[in-house]
Amino acid sequence: MVETMDELIAKVQGQLYRLQDLSESTQGIRARETSPDGAVTATVDGAGALVGLEFTAAIGKLAPADFERVLVETARAAAHRALGERAELVEAFNQSGT
Repeated sequence: MVETMDELIAKVQGQLYRLQDLSESTQGIRARETSPDGAVTATVDGAGALVGLEFTAAIGKLAPADFERVLVETARAAAHRALGERAELVEAFNQSGT
């Protein structure tokens, strides 16, 4: 409990700074995954949105269905890792606020 207006303002400012730090940290997340065969590399942001996609000449050896599967699996793996990183940041934020 706060006893003065100055304490209340300081507490609210501290919470705001923590929230800004969390926002900056989550915006900075980039997870990159490469398929086991090296054909596809996907990069996603902290929300799991695809922000980069790279292919090597190895995609030429894949049938269309295999290419589709590798692409989706690689992007999914990158998103899974990015969202895991985001969850860790949110958990740390929640823990520091209690």
